[in-house]
Amino acid sequence: MIFDSNSGMLTCESCGHQENIDNYQEKDDNIESSSDTNEYHCKNCGAIIMTDSDTSATTCSFCGAAVVIAERLSGKLTPAKVIPFKISKEEAQIAFKKWCKKGLLTPKGFMSADRIKNITGIYVPFWLYDLKSRAMAEASCTIVNTYDEGDYIVTETKHYNVFRDVDLTYLKVPVDASEKMNNTLMDKLEPFNYEELKDFKTPYLAGYIAEKYNMDDKELFPRVKERVDQYADSFLRSTIEGYSTTSIINEDIDTKEVSSYYSLFPIWMVCYDYHKSDHIFAMNGQTGKIVGNPPLSKAKIFTWFLGISTISFLIINIILFLVGGEF
Repeated sequence: MIFDSNSGMLTCESCGHQENIDNYQEKDDNIESSSDTNEYHCKNCGAIIMTDSDTSATTCSFCGAAVVIAERLSGKLTPAKVIPFKISKEEAQIAFKKWCKKGLLTPKGFMSADRIKNITGIYVPFWLYDLKSRAMAEASCTIVNTYDEGDYIVTETKHYNVFRDVDLTYLKVPVDASEKMNNTLMDKLEPFNYEELKDFKTPYLAGYIAEKYNMDDKELFPRVKERVDQYADSFLRSTIEGYSTTSIINEDIDTKEVSSYYSLFPIWMVCYDYHKSDHIFAMNGQTGKIVGNPPLSKAKIFTWFLGISTISFLIINIILFLVGGEF
């Protein structure tokens, strides 16, 4: 059985039977582990499945059965929350095709139908942080007024010492916890809708690939702290308004972790190899947002530049002709 993103149920593709995941009891009966931690036996067809140490769910390459490696989702490796896939593979393929067509300067045949068929649904590990910050700032500000007084222009400058001391609370700030994923790419896939955040149960992973985290919440805290400190700095500065000039004299931001949740977020991914350079494209499996940097075709760029130059040349000559010049 696999997780069906349309119905939200655990579904058998053969007979159509569906089960409510909320009624599912966790158990470890879908795989048998061998002595090699990277080798597993599919209980559906008996084939040996090789995975790397970070994979916690995959698909049998021989029979197509969904395989969840439960021992990699137990103890400290058990996710607290999961956002299920809301966009099916078929919907993702259609969306990728539409997105690819928007690239006017991309190479011919970019993201072919065959390539788009190979998109992969991955549950990427994230840590969600609840944080509190105390932010303080001291600034020197002025208000400048200019007015006429008789034969003179008077400039009046008033000086102010401004102080801010605020407490800020942040809930569920996400940071991806997989070394394989590009951090910038993952950040651009935000935001996720936390109203659809579910308590984790393994059936959500059936039919998809899932990665376990490489970095725990303590290792990633400096990254989330840097991100939140930027938010706090921006908020502080936004409260100092209405002055002609503002100069920050002193600023102190103290951010502390309140709690963290190990979670899995749904991502559709496609890898494109162009001139020995890898281009990775990702889609938020919940909202459909697509990010990535497509390759550029030199031939199309040259044609575009030539066309713009020709049009500009004709426009200039038409203007010269209208004002009495010659072609």
